[in-house]
Amino acid sequence: MANEPVFLNEDFRVFTIDGLDERMEAIRNQIQPKFQAIADNITPALTNLTGEEMHAHIAKHARRKVNPPNDTWIAFADNSRGYKKLPHFQVGLFEDHLFIWFAMIYESPAKQDFASKLLQDPEYYMNLIPESFVWSVDHTKPEADLHGSLEKGDFVHKLERLQTVKKAELLCGVHLAYDDDRLQDPDKLLSTIEDTFETVLPLYETAKEAYGEATS
Repeated sequence: MANEPVFLNEDFRVFTIDGLDERMEAIRNQIQPKFQAIADNITPALTNLTGEEMHAHIAKHARRKVNPPNDTWIAFADNSRGYKKLPHFQVGLFEDHLFIWFAMIYESPAKQDFASKLLQDPEYYMNLIPESFVWSVDHTKPEADLHGSLEKGDFVHKLERLQTVKKAELLCGVHLAYDDDRLQDPDKLLSTIEDTFETVLPLYETAKEAYGEATS
């Protein structure tokens, strides 16, 4: 069923469709109903986890006029009007994987303060994250670094970059390959999403603290 939170090979092939209108039609028809099913299940769980009323935001890609999107996502934040400036959570797809992660993207006014807080004790935050998790510094690109392969200096470099580079970002979570069995089992997928968000919750809480200080 289209509204089940499962993702099949045909869903990932959406990103091979030529043309903005054609690809967006497929995203709206195939992917977004599944995002809504995820939202129906995950939003209440995230509200309980964070202690804040969370809201789901399905990407509309409204600014695109020519080039079709290479990925699409649903974001969760404690604001009903928007999420890009806020620390938030995401679930989304590139052509070869599904991502689940905490995100602090370049629009946030709290990036520098967040990085400064993590730099106070980078080993503490590194120890919170399982080796199988990944880090990204650009939400528009599919590549990410495996946490288990990072040295302390690598992590510190990412944080220092977040402090100094205007377009720098920091995202942490998991990638599930397009053929991962969990993507075809609604219960397993939802459980994986919840478990991932719970694991990265300390990053979110630190980011929220930074955001409050940066905007007060």
